[in-house]
Amino acid sequence: MTTEEFISLNQLSEYYEIEISFFSGLSEIGLIEIQTIEQVPHIHRDTISEIEKMIRMHRELNINAEGIDTVLNLLEQIDELQRELTIARNRLSLYED
Repeated sequence: MTTEEFISLNQLSEYYEIEISFFSGLSEIGLIEIQTIEQVPHIHRDTISEIEKMIRMHRELNINAEGIDTVLNLLEQIDELQRELTIARNRLSLYED
């Protein structure tokens, strides 16, 4: 991994106008992984879209880190249930034909 794959929390904090403590809270409950490179906290670029989603939840819905964790878990469960429903419908259509 190169440092080009990471963005410093200072840059993110400045760009999104949000305190670094928000990212620390997300890290504490396991929603993001913070890497320390040259004594500066960074996150991987691949996590930006997820972080943007979390920032929107925090700003627009006034949800704290624990609430964001709950919402993301519920969304994941909904996706899994939708996949199971699609599989069940496909199996059922085999018997209906």
